[in-house]
Amino acid sequence: MTLHSINPARGQVRRALVASALVLGGVAALSACGKNITISDASGPAASSSASAPAASGTAAAPPSAGQASGNAALQVVGTTAAQAGLNGTGGTVVGTAVQEQPPQWVQLSAVTSAPLAQPHLININQAALYRFDKDTAGSGQSACNDTCATQWPPVTVTDGGKVYLAGVDAKDVGAIRRQDGQVQVTVGGMPVYRFAADAAPGDLKGQGVGGTWFAVGPTGDKVTQ
Repeated sequence: MTLHSINPARGQVRRALVASALVLGGVAALSACGKNITISDASGPAASSSASAPAASGTAAAPPSAGQASGNAALQVVGTTAAQAGLNGTGGTVVGTAVQEQPPQWVQLSAVTSAPLAQPHLININQAALYRFDKDTAGSGQSACNDTCATQWPPVTVTDGGKVYLAGVDAKDVGAIRRQDGQVQVTVGGMPVYRFAADAAPGDLKGQGVGGTWFAVGPTGDKVTQ
């Protein structure tokens, strides 16, 4: 049997490379976890911070106290789908003209490409198209669609302390604002996100181009046109 000598220096380099790969892998895993968003009021955009590592243990963040509904509240953006998190159902998101009487416990934003749009656009857990409003200003922390407008264009809301699950959307692009009525509305790329009440079936895009100001929203908050 032939014995091959091992170069100690080469072995140290190999071990160092393996250790570096493990560290980089750990950083990537943490960055994929998502982030927490702190929502205060309608005067400005929400602040965010990276989600903590213990999220892997499955331990949920503590729910907000009763007083947080009108003050600060934490919203968790999760870098996986609801199904991957073991959830079923819709989280409470309604369809079409149904009134969203209570904000959903969780929502999901998914990027898809479907005719007649050639670019990716967002849909919710019910496969309803999501839109952006040209009269909104990215990063302003406010919505220009309230009252009657919000009846026709229901905002994508989520309960204080709720979660936003993602598919094809980067967590860094997701935020939230506090609306005039006190509800928390999800934003993408700083733009508040809505659905259209007349979209009753999955794949409907009846709100596309309405008034020359409503368009499907892309995964970074961009305006998607035909």
